[in-house]
Amino acid sequence: MNRIITKYKRELVVGIATIAMAAVFTIMNPTFLTWRNILTILQQMVLNGILAVGMMFTIITGGIDLSIGCTFAITGISVAFCCVNGVNPFLGILLGLVIGIILGAFNGFLITKMKLQPFIATLGTMSLYRGIAYVVTGGRPVTSVPDSFRNIFNGKMFLDIRYYIIVMIAVFVIAYIILAKTRTGAYLYAVGGNEEAAKLSGVNVVKVKYIAYIVCGACAAIAGLVMLASLGSAEPTAGTGYETNAIAAAAIGGTRMAGGKGTALGTFFGALLLAVLKVGMVVINVDSFWQYIFTGLIIIVASYFEFIQEDIAGLMARKKAAK
Repeated sequence: MNRIITKYKRELVVGIATIAMAAVFTIMNPTFLTWRNILTILQQMVLNGILAVGMMFTIITGGIDLSIGCTFAITGISVAFCCVNGVNPFLGILLGLVIGIILGAFNGFLITKMKLQPFIATLGTMSLYRGIAYVVTGGRPVTSVPDSFRNIFNGKMFLDIRYYIIVMIAVFVIAYIILAKTRTGAYLYAVGGNEEAAKLSGVNVVKVKYIAYIVCGACAAIAGLVMLASLGSAEPTAGTGYETNAIAAAAIGGTRMAGGKGTALGTFFGALLLAVLKVGMVVINVDSFWQYIFTGLIIIVASYFEFIQEDIAGLMARKKAAK
């Protein structure tokens, strides 16, 4: 038990903080913990949760993907065009995933082959992908997406749970398996922790970074499909600013921005905390603009906690070595 607590200490702290926040909102308004509101929280975290998983993969390798919101938009637009013109919805979903993977792989190419810094590379593709979205649509939304597509993600199960909530959970489970149970996960951490040491150990660093950005592109595509199913339309402006919330969820959940550390469980709790905060402020009638302030404060506190935790760990290691 102590070993598990030590291993998942950050995740437990974020989980407890989320429960405490929910308790405060419940005291202020007892309707906060109704089943309907719990579903609203889960629905609120779906897009950010899926995007945060992809962002987490890139950050673990010491990188970042600022173009994730634009990949989100292009996927939605492309699949919307297909479905409106009679393409089989499942073929449209496959096309969306392929587009996300290609855009993610292009980011990986710029970073690994052209040796661009991840921030600069994805800052450039953020503008490039957004421009493509505007050119393709002429700045106009694509509407009237048929129900045959929408019901795949937007349909309801028992207790009014929508299919896209299950999709989000599946994304987190797959991410957990990759990071915790596979050699690829170990390589991702190794590259983010010390790229040169990973190279000397025989790790194919280029391949590992490609995997990280391809996963990020695929997650952006999945989120774009969910948004398209929810709204029944796609816009070239979709996903604007979503990269900020994805980074926030990953960072709050314990993903180290310098790379080498992060878990699917922590990112889940990070996305959940942000969703609880957003819905809670609506329930207690707080101006939504305050969300930005509180989100920023939470990121700062979480980052400081990470610094303190690493400082303490370093001190303990030095004491142990001195003995």
